[in-house]
Amino acid sequence: MANVTREELPFDVLFVGGGPAGLAGAIHLKTLAQKKGMEIEVGLIEKGDSLGSHSLSGAILDPIALKELIPDYLEKGCPIESDQCRDSFYFLTKNRSFAVPFTPKYMHNENCAVISLSRLTRWLGQIAEGLGINIFPGFAGTRVLFGEGGKSILGVGTGDKGVDKAGKQKSNFEPGVDLTARVTVFGEGSKGSLIREIGEKMRIFSIGMPQIFETAVKEVIELPETNPFLTSEITVLHTFGYPLGMETKGGGFLYKMKDNRISLGLVVGLDYEDPLLEPRQMFLKFKRHPLIGNIISGGKILQTGAKTLSVGGYYTMPMLAVDGALFVGDSASMLNSQRLKGIHTAMKSGMLAAEAVIQAFEKNDFTRKTLGAYEIGVEQSWINKEHYQARNFTQALSQKGILKFMHVGAQYFSNGKGMKDPISIKEDSATLKKLSKNQIEAAKIEEKPEYDGTLFVDKLTGVFLSGTQHVEDQPCHLLVHNTVICETQCYEEFRNPCTRFCPAQVYEIVEEGPDQRRLVLNPSNCLHCKTCEIKDPYKNITWTCPEGGGGPKYSIV
Repeated sequence: MANVTREELPFDVLFVGGGPAGLAGAIHLKTLAQKKGMEIEVGLIEKGDSLGSHSLSGAILDPIALKELIPDYLEKGCPIESDQCRDSFYFLTKNRSFAVPFTPKYMHNENCAVISLSRLTRWLGQIAEGLGINIFPGFAGTRVLFGEGGKSILGVGTGDKGVDKAGKQKSNFEPGVDLTARVTVFGEGSKGSLIREIGEKMRIFSIGMPQIFETAVKEVIELPETNPFLTSEITVLHTFGYPLGMETKGGGFLYKMKDNRISLGLVVGLDYEDPLLEPRQMFLKFKRHPLIGNIISGGKILQTGAKTLSVGGYYTMPMLAVDGALFVGDSASMLNSQRLKGIHTAMKSGMLAAEAVIQAFEKNDFTRKTLGAYEIGVEQSWINKEHYQARNFTQALSQKGILKFMHVGAQYFSNGKGMKDPISIKEDSATLKKLSKNQIEAAKIEEKPEYDGTLFVDKLTGVFLSGTQHVEDQPCHLLVHNTVICETQCYEEFRNPCTRFCPAQVYEIVEEGPDQRRLVLNPSNCLHCKTCEIKDPYKNITWTCPEGGGGPKYSIV
């Protein structure tokens, strides 16, 4: 907003994002600084209304990084749901399930733990605050503060609060703050809006290998005490096949938690081709499969959520250091899709970034020349070993037919190289195929999902169960650049896939007469998953941060 005076709040180091990467980095930085007798003022901003409120994952945690960061994490009360991970792996057809006798070594979870990422981040936040780290929940970074010529980064500006839909100041208006720092560490998570801005200006992403993503839909379900699954030996269950089939990348998961609860979810690769595919409806089909349906029978949904995962891995990692800034976690494509894990790599990336920051303060040099030690640290760490092994994995799964299994099999016996290295891929927005008349007619008679309000709920009930809230009277944070495309070309070619790939019913097409329709947005439903920006076939949607504190209020997912 023009002509607004903004306060400047200086820090030595600013972490953007209160996820595992940012929190681990801040904790490690403060710990190292104290050991060296260095006074470093550390700030951390989080767009959710509290730490953990925007944190969602499966999640199975490899504790390797957590042990390095906090060796006595169990004694300090780290919230663990289960440390007994017994794996089971199933191939599903529509009505049957087949236990896979051979589980690939990279999917073994014997030494891992089932956790709630939301609870873990809140606990890490308590550790961070105890070290004197300044944490600011409800602060949404909306602007990157660039140095002269856009060649360096000086910090982040937060969004204004108290602005109405027309962009005018309300009575409760509060201008955003310019948070400056010698080093800014970006850990926004998947498809961050700030790192997008940096990418456009500083060209940190690879031109030849696009970022690729998956969308995960998840619920925490409470089971009756008499449910036999609660006493079974299975604690970790993964599936592939139905309902996605063999041509669409993804699969299901079920993890046993404390207090008669389970974590249940479905992950869908966003390089799918069918415009009529709806990730959330696929999740409901997954829940109705006999294998899963028998387990969750009599249960009750406690919390729901959705998010995207950056799964491109090794070849899609951006430049990790620029003058004045570092990139960690999902912002830096740190997730290992082969192991279905990213929390441990996110935490380690934050810790390695902290070590590079210490070197920068020791040398009083905050350019890429010194901060580049972070890239070297990643290259020499176990992160690189994991990522290099998995460098072509998700790309192989994007292939069609028997070819994908040939690629995966060859990679298993060749340290990840496979039959082609690297495997080229398309951007997720470019994979949808235009609908034929037969597909459109078939969609009209497709069986509609049934809801019971307890175990099978519609999208709007899911939004309610996520705790999602936004200030209603604020500018729309979903920028649709050309609604005419939505109402004409996109409808005719794809039947508006945004109405399906969005898990929260943010996008609706309202029929207003013969060949007349209008796009209606419900931004207050938004779960901040950013699937819309990733998958829109015309790149017609840009996701921006709404007023700080808005969005889901996850607590146990």
